[in-house]
Amino acid sequence: MLDRDGYRPNVGIILCNRRNEVFWGKRVREHSWQFPQGGIKYGEAPVQAMYRELQEEVGLLPDHVKILGRTRNWLRYEVPNNWIRQEWRGNYRGQKQIWFLLRLVGRDSDVCLRNGEKPEFDAWRWNAYWVALESVVEFKRDVYRKALSELSRYLFTDPALIRSPYAEEQLDSRNLPG
Repeated sequence: MLDRDGYRPNVGIILCNRRNEVFWGKRVREHSWQFPQGGIKYGEAPVQAMYRELQEEVGLLPDHVKILGRTRNWLRYEVPNNWIRQEWRGNYRGQKQIWFLLRLVGRDSDVCLRNGEKPEFDAWRWNAYWVALESVVEFKRDVYRKALSELSRYLFTDPALIRSPYAEEQLDSRNLPG
């Protein structure tokens, strides 16, 4: 299901523990790490899609988590042509996502990566909140920065921790000559 602009509606999930570290999943048979995410099915609300994807990809049920916040608006990223399946080229541009920040209220042992028919992840770990920006594939980096920045206010009260440590680097690199 694509919108008229060629974006697939999707949810992103930032799952944190009591230490405000975030869940980071390693994609099956790849050396690529990311947050859980997945498409919104026709007729499904974003929160319903979030709970479905959370169970399919991470094995967690609604009782295992508490919703701390969500992004106000859709965040979009374009997928480079060489990453798009041949049959989707021409119509598909990328993803538009609503991001949810969740707190794990269950135990680490509740995580089960083999819960769905086709597992997304084959390993996982807890990382510092902002580490994702260093590791995620380049074309998703801006959306990750926006989601983490918008949702950080639900975890941190210190203004220095709310702001991405990468914000200054990005501004500085844009202002460098040639």
